[in-house]
Order: sequence, then structure tokens, then C-alpha cells
Amino acid sequence: MLRYARNDIVQSYPESEPITFQTYPEQLPMILITGATGFLGHNLCEYLAGRGALMRALVRPTSDYAFLEKLGVELAWGDLKDAKAVARACEGCQEVVHAGAKFRLWGPWEEFYRANVMGTHHILEAACQAKVRRFVYVSTVAVIGRPIPGRVIDEEHPCAPLDPYQYTKLMCERLVLRYHARRGLPVIVMRPGAFYGPWGHYSLNRLLFDDFLRGIRIQVHHGRHITFPAYVKDACWAIEALLERGRMGEIYNVSGESISHRQASDIISRLAGKSTWRFNAPEGLMVTVARVLEILARFTRREPWYPLNLYPYIFYDWPVSSEKAERELGFQPTSFEDGARQTLEWYRANGIPSSFFRTIASAFRHTLVKKFDLSRS
Repeated sequence: MLRYARNDIVQSYPESEPITFQTYPEQLPMILITGATGFLGHNLCEYLAGRGALMRALVRPTSDYAFLEKLGVELAWGDLKDAKAVARACEGCQEVVHAGAKFRLWGPWEEFYRANVMGTHHILEAACQAKVRRFVYVSTVAVIGRPIPGRVIDEEHPCAPLDPYQYTKLMCERLVLRYHARRGLPVIVMRPGAFYGPWGHYSLNRLLFDDFLRGIRIQVHHGRHITFPAYVKDACWAIEALLERGRMGEIYNVSGESISHRQASDIISRLAGKSTWRFNAPEGLMVTVARVLEILARFTRREPWYPLNLYPYIFYDWPVSSEKAERELGFQPTSFEDGARQTLEWYRANGIPSSFFRTIASAFRHTLVKKFDLSRS
């Protein structure tokens, strides 16, 4: 049972007077991007730069921001947990895309709460002070927690989060929408599916592409469960559309066609010119392996390769509908075949991941060296 933090930020928002937001002349708005060095942020900045947008990114000095400088993105130093730095970054901006968050399938609740809920609170306050005219919050379809069997996952699907990431993202959604209701902040919530595409090595990218290219060919229940892939560049298009014509105070699912894990694996194998064979692992075996890896993680302090929080994404069906975004925004998702082809091309251009056994050996050596250094200190 998770020890959830108190809901004080979500329950008690500032009771200030509604804000009168400014209108701007016909000129390019300055867009503040949070999470610019992450998976979505990297692709988003490339996309918007190609569209001629003016951008400012909130970045930590320790992050890999060289590509942002090449794109001509203005840099604002700071962290979402630093309210003053966030306020400085937001000054003079007319639009905000809040894509920054802690997204992991493992880790302490407190870290998720500080990064996600507190960080969102800070950027909302800064946006109110700057009187921005658009605020897009990037949430996730995963806030629903466990899908209801036989029900399509649209924006009205009940939410019952299961892990710290899902729970804090739902808290952020509610906080964002309350700032709209009580303060008049012009917000829009986007719920993307499971991202895959260039610049990604985690979550669905890792399961479908990295693991396969490393030689790990595992499936459960013969791959029959439904996944909800979202090509990352589709999300970039959707964010631009939401900034232009999204309805304030609304939630939009943005995902590709939901397909079975088996279908996805077969498409990737065929495009890569490799066999479609997969080892069908029993559910009990995979859960046992995950439990053992979780125990080992207490000592290594590294996220296990298969954390238990991965379970809902593998063993449940996720039939996600983006009909609302299609109808109101003109959203047309990229087919999984086209998205997978472009993703594989990116892997070929940027280097195929090393084999699984080499990765494990490297992690083991890293742990041994770290423990040896600690014992000497």
C-alpha cells in the first residue's frame, strides 16, 4: 500500500482573484518548455524549432542541453523544485508547455511528489504571474491506473492510479484544472499514450525496441494484451494544435491505434529483418523475477530491469480512444508501422543498444566499483 503524501496542494489552492489575461499583437509568442531535455521535450523542441517558434527552456546546468543551443532555444537555468527559478523562466512568456516530470517505474514516493506535484504548483503560480495566454500540461493516459475490462479508455474513464507516478500525475491534473476553475488560467491537459520514437530508451521504447535489439525476446500471454503506443512526433504535433485551438479546461487523449504486443513485435521484427520468434514466459515466472529484482534493487539502489510497476502495462488491455482529439484538432496518428520504421532508422543512425549480457555485466561492475570505493572511504 502506498503511503501517499497529503493532498494539501491539490485541495488548497490560492484563493486569489481571477486573473485578467492579456491579449497580444500578431507576433510569435515566447513558449516556455519544461522537460526540454527529456524524451518528449527533445522531440518537441526540434519540432517547434522547425516550425520557427520562439522557445525558452528551463534546464539544469548539469543536463545535456547542447542540442537546445544549436536549435536556438533560449536557456533559463533552474529546476522545477525552485519556485524563484521557475518564476524567472516564465517572465515574458506568453505560452507554457509543462512536460517536465519524474517518470520512472520505480522509486520513493517523496521524489515523485516533489518533482511532479510541487514542480507543477510552482509553474502554475509562475504562469499566473506572467499572465500567459495558453498553458498545456502534459499528463498521461496511465493516470487511469487499471483499465476497466471491455471499456474504451476515453477522457471520461474513471481514474484509480496504482503507483507513485500515476498518482502524482493525476494530482497534477486536478491541480491544473483547479487553477483554471478558480484563477482563470487558460489550461489544457494532454494525455498521451505510451511514447516510442527517436531519443527514447525507456518504457515502451525499451520494451519493444531496446530489448529486442539487445537480443531479449520475451512475451507474456502470447503477446495478446493490448498496448497503447503513441509516436512521440504525433504528440509534438498535438501540442502545437492544442496551443492554437485546444479548448480551455479540457482533457485530450493523444495516442496511436491500440494494438497487441504480438502485433507490435511482429511489425518491428519484420522491419528489422529478424525472426518474429519470442519466448512465451509464464506470468508467474515474470512476476517472480520482478520481485527478485526489486529485492536486489534495495542493495544496488538502481531501478530493476523489470520493476513490479510495469505489471499493469503488460498484463492489462489498454484500448485508448483519441476520437476527441481527432474530431476537434484534426489529429491523425501515425500508423505503428510507419512510426516503428522511423524509430528503427533512428537506432541505426545513432547506434544499436549493446547486448543484454554486456549491459548486465557493465551494471554489475559499476555496483562492485561503487561498493569498493565506499568501503575504502
